[in-house]
Amino acid sequence: MSIQILSTLARERFEELLAVTDEASGLRAFVALHDTSAGPAVGGVRRFDYASEEAALSDCLRLARAMTAKCVLAGLPAGGAKAVILDGPDLDAQAAYGAFARRVEQLDGRYYTGPDVGTGPRETAWMAAHTRFAADPGPAGPGLLAQATAAGAFAGIRVALEHLFGEADWGRRTVVLQGLGQVGYELAARLREVDARVLGSDIDPERAARAERELGVELVEPGGEFQLECDVFSPNAMGGVLHDLNLRKLRARAVVGAANNPLASLEHGDRLHEDGVLYVPDYAVNCGALVRGVLFHLEGRREPLDAIEARIADAVRAIIERAAAEDRPPARVAEREVADRLAARRAAADESVTSPGTGAALERTHDA
Repeated sequence: MSIQILSTLARERFEELLAVTDEASGLRAFVALHDTSAGPAVGGVRRFDYASEEAALSDCLRLARAMTAKCVLAGLPAGGAKAVILDGPDLDAQAAYGAFARRVEQLDGRYYTGPDVGTGPRETAWMAAHTRFAADPGPAGPGLLAQATAAGAFAGIRVALEHLFGEADWGRRTVVLQGLGQVGYELAARLREVDARVLGSDIDPERAARAERELGVELVEPGGEFQLECDVFSPNAMGGVLHDLNLRKLRARAVVGAANNPLASLEHGDRLHEDGVLYVPDYAVNCGALVRGVLFHLEGRREPLDAIEARIADAVRAIIERAAAEDRPPARVAEREVADRLAARRAAADESVTSPGTGAALERTHDA
């Protein structure tokens, strides 16, 4: 399916789309800045072996919109962005990240970047060596971002269980984790701390073995997670896993995870609601690293994990309670909430550009 680039950018009110290349390193990347009405655009770098440039661009735009939704629901003074690097055998990764970071530096604080799928502490350090606007993974940076993301996912699971059963009662709960990478591992550790039963899968045997050995996660074969009877199914890998085929297999009471865009479409969220499965929108729970990163860069503080959990729990609870009161799918409720808040942000920003009293143009800056 072809992308009508300019019409898509206009319809979704993207502010800027950059194509970044570097012949020496083999870098081919897109950067989408979706919204800076309340502050700088923030979003990590996803490095993936995309089937085509069109697929990479589509993913970039979709993820940037989701980052804006995260910022809006979490009440952060920032908006959404995302970058994708097209991976492949000809890519000199370290040189490519350096070239990419130098382009980020040229944006002079309009865009802050950091980790994502394919971009871990090593790659983030490569970027931080070339730009002030990448999250330093060392002691001078915002801290372990995977732990912050896991804290938000844990908070979302807790609120979902309280809604379904009146209390979390962890010792009686079973959570199935799809994906045991950095975030999945940290979430498994948090769940095991409270004595929940955790089953998990990962396409990387080493990651799976580590979670089993160190945390006592009960391993299942990748692809078999959907058929397991559980209280919570938690997708923590790639998106689009909740589609027609997998929804027919699903045996969970709730779906809460840190993966971006696990629904193949909003209609699949409607199906979950019709089937009595509580779906907590991904961008309401997987914004812990974003909270930590934004507050560190803009306010100079490392938000404690318990404060991140509390912030995200409040946002999730409000969505679930409104969805229950209106008997509407939580994904639809969250989408409407984001649209309303974003419209208010943009209206306030537009109003501040020209002072009503003088008509003078006011420069909006996003200083680091």
